[in-house]
Amino acid sequence: MTARDTFENILGKASWGYDEADPDLIASCFTEDARMALQIGRGAALVGPFEGRAAIRALHADSMAAQTDQRRHNLSNTWIEKESADAATVISNLTLLSIEGGAIRVLSSGWYRDQFVRRDDGWLIADRFLYLDLPY
Repeated sequence: MTARDTFENILGKASWGYDEADPDLIASCFTEDARMALQIGRGAALVGPFEGRAAIRALHADSMAAQTDQRRHNLSNTWIEKESADAATVISNLTLLSIEGGAIRVLSSGWYRDQFVRRDDGWLIADRFLYLDLPY
């Protein structure tokens, strides 16, 4: 598997974890000391950062608990901005769908900038920034 395949696999795994309400699966994609922050709309205040795998897991678990719909995260236009032997910056677009009451709608769109690092157990996300065009 190439590094790019690995990055796409981890991004897909994290998305699947959210869609299937599995915060442990999401957390497994991040380093123990990872950071995550998000911004909803241009010029809006930064939310976070959430420091550490446990805090990132809790953020996702709390978000899932507040939702009544089924979410589907669709990533596209994934590209590697920078890459070295032990680090990479990967950017991907997000289209977030919501399914509820027999209807499907686009809930938001945006993009991720993920900083990957290679550790003894493989590649993991060390830093994630999520920009959303609309609230989720």
